[in-house]
Amino acid sequence: MAGLKEKYQKEAVPRLQEAYGYRNIMEVPRLQKVVLNVGVGKEASSNPKVVEIVQADLAAIAGQHPVITRSKRSIANFKLREGMPVGIKVTLRGQNMYNFMDKLISVVLPRLRDFQGVPANAFDGRGSYALGLKEQSVFPEIDFSKVDKLRGLEVCIVTSAKTDAESRTLLEGLGMPFAKE
Repeated sequence: MAGLKEKYQKEAVPRLQEAYGYRNIMEVPRLQKVVLNVGVGKEASSNPKVVEIVQADLAAIAGQHPVITRSKRSIANFKLREGMPVGIKVTLRGQNMYNFMDKLISVVLPRLRDFQGVPANAFDGRGSYALGLKEQSVFPEIDFSKVDKLRGLEVCIVTSAKTDAESRTLLEGLGMPFAKE
């Protein structure tokens, strides 16, 4: 399944070269990695099985084993101890990244209820884009009958673009449906 990578090379690269005047092909921005993150916070302290459930869901979505992120220090106000699990994340690169982005753009986003496009103001100023999904059940790998609780999912798309405009042009070239202003 090399659909999105081919689309990048055939459509997005020429579009970026024309728009920003890149002379060398290596100057053209590209996807570097996609990071998927699910926070488990308070749930993990009351129910230790939550970490395993979320880990299995994220592994099914990403096609790769996720890592448990743990708290670095204790915070009494949040009843948080050092070393407690606070989230689960997985970093996708290479072909896994392109496969996930293809699935996100062509399958997952159209399945969202009342979808009008992804927000255009979620860039960080250095060319990365963050997208939050309210529930993990929109992914085709998740069996809705086995979902115990709807959890949010954050998708961070890191590009080699230097500005938000370049990054937006890259993502539009890949087919990301941005909301109309």
